[in-house]
Amino acid sequence: MNKEFAFSIKSIRFDENYRPADNTRITTNFANLARGESRQQNLRNTLKMIDNRFNSLAHWDNPNGDRYSVELDIVSVDIDVEGNGSTFPTIEILKTSIVDHKENKCIEGIVGNNFSSYVRDYDFSVVLLEHNKNKNGFSAPEGFGDLHGKLFKAFVNSTLYQENFNKSPVICLSVSSSKVYHRTGNQHPVLGVEYQQNEFSPTDEYFAKMGLQVRYFMPPNSVAPLAFYFRGDLLSDYTNLELISTISTMETFQKIYRPEIYNANSAAGMRYQPSLKNADHSVTQIVYDREERSRLAVEQGRFTEESFIKPYKVILDQWAASYAL
Repeated sequence: MNKEFAFSIKSIRFDENYRPADNTRITTNFANLARGESRQQNLRNTLKMIDNRFNSLAHWDNPNGDRYSVELDIVSVDIDVEGNGSTFPTIEILKTSIVDHKENKCIEGIVGNNFSSYVRDYDFSVVLLEHNKNKNGFSAPEGFGDLHGKLFKAFVNSTLYQENFNKSPVICLSVSSSKVYHRTGNQHPVLGVEYQQNEFSPTDEYFAKMGLQVRYFMPPNSVAPLAFYFRGDLLSDYTNLELISTISTMETFQKIYRPEIYNANSAAGMRYQPSLKNADHSVTQIVYDREERSRLAVEQGRFTEESFIKPYKVILDQWAASYAL
């Protein structure tokens, strides 16, 4: 089977006036902020946090700490399985752009950053839960994440991706609270101190099937390392400003969503195990309902099962079996 699925992309600016599209996963970082009575203040505060963090890291030739601001676009990727114009929302990622107010120019940033996927909801909130139901140990079923990984690779390797983005994506996530991380002697001027984990987490293994390797860095003046998923060479393929755009954006989101880790009152040491039970942390002024987010992930996983996995199962299975890695 040599059939290639048709992807389409559209983008919308993430600013204080942003309202989620109807097919946006409502558990997504940016969509979650844009709901309820505090939506505009949430968005305004979040964007200000991102700009402040960017300027603190890009401090050279920036004496007043206001040279740069970050613009964010939400890139939505839909897939047409049967080639009949009927699409399913596959992936949502963020693209950063850097506005240099001193030089009055816009610099392209990194695509990736946040990563949102209905199929990942299905894998983690339906497949994985059902596989481990009433079992003592925890494991992943055979082939777990294979379809999702191949769909992601197909998009990144597509002509559509190459026409719209100059570099491979970098996705930045929280470190796993189930793993232990050890500080190394390696230090990058922007990414900061590198950490290594004792073993891969389920998320690390899942992203490996997407063709992404992982490294962990704690940027200057941060309190915990971030997980960076990428293709190629993270340290040499991207400029300092590109890397800073990712750090400032995703560290801000993590301070909001995981303050126990990323807004802790003490920094990670030589040996570090993140904990969502850490009481010694500060909270932001941004409203967020973490329990609702977990519940909705299951609902969205079921939606994916009924609207995508089951209707297209034969086609998807045949395509995945023949897809060249």
